[in-house]
Amino acid sequence: MPGFFVTFDRIALLTFAAFHNGIQPIEMETAHKPSSFLVILAFATVYLVWGSTYFFIQIAIHDFPPFILGAFRFTVAGLLMLTWGMLKGEPLWRADVIKIAFITGVLLVFIGNGAVIWVEKTIPSSLVAIFTSSAPLWFILLDKPKWRSNFSNRKIIYGLLIGFAGVLLLFSHQIGELLTGNVSAEIFGFGILLVGSLCWAGGSLFSKYQATGSSLANTTWQMLAGGFAFLVVSAVSGEWQTFHLSAVHMGGWLSLLYLIFFGSIAAFSAYVWLLAVRPATQVSTYAYVNPVVAVFLGVLFAGEHLSPLQLVGLLVILLSVLLINQSKR
Repeated sequence: MPGFFVTFDRIALLTFAAFHNGIQPIEMETAHKPSSFLVILAFATVYLVWGSTYFFIQIAIHDFPPFILGAFRFTVAGLLMLTWGMLKGEPLWRADVIKIAFITGVLLVFIGNGAVIWVEKTIPSSLVAIFTSSAPLWFILLDKPKWRSNFSNRKIIYGLLIGFAGVLLLFSHQIGELLTGNVSAEIFGFGILLVGSLCWAGGSLFSKYQATGSSLANTTWQMLAGGFAFLVVSAVSGEWQTFHLSAVHMGGWLSLLYLIFFGSIAAFSAYVWLLAVRPATQVSTYAYVNPVVAVFLGVLFAGEHLSPLQLVGLLVILLSVLLINQSKR
């Protein structure tokens, strides 16, 4: 496990330094083609780091109530980025930037990510990964300005459908267990995930088309908005009355730190930047790759086994990502 932290530490810190040292505002980023290195680095971070967050959320949720976990994660990350931006002299206090970022932050961070955190309290992370992998389908359905190009591009359509089929193959065993068990007990959680996926896709597209200012400013206020929403809901729901810091184990604290620095500061920064410079359908392929990373983490650290059918699912997912990326070269 320490080696895992060191490896992702290098990727995350390199990404954060690249995106927040000298990068131009979003309106400038879309006017000039970004370097291939930054694009590849951003995709690698979103693919790998976010894929690992399912694993660490599952660990942290044993010690932290779901809304308190979200409050800690995004409030601390947002405050750290706010401090960084102020030290750099970044124009963070523009009313138009804050307004749009707060709307996006509630949709993305609080509802979209909050649904995943809350549901993982009762539903295994593998099943959560299945339902969140439907996000690319919502991206193409909600991205109205790109309907003509997306629906006329067979590689995109085939890639999205093949990718979702690959995720189903990847978790075919878990699906079988779900169908033979008490499905009704999971229905409410799956409904929450559906709402979360829709809000995540909608918030992402809203950020892509409406956001102004720099990537750093948008990321900062989005996380602070989400963190504030988590704080309010955690207080209203009474989570703080039964939560005690002394009851949190070392694994819970390490998982929280990972989620703050890598899952939020590095990967979320990369995601917001990618939305500004790349097509939304291409960026959404993270939802197919993340479950692959989650499965490999289970094999490496949780003693899980990879069946031949799961290997086929992995290859199918990679094929779908290749098709979508080829269509947007």
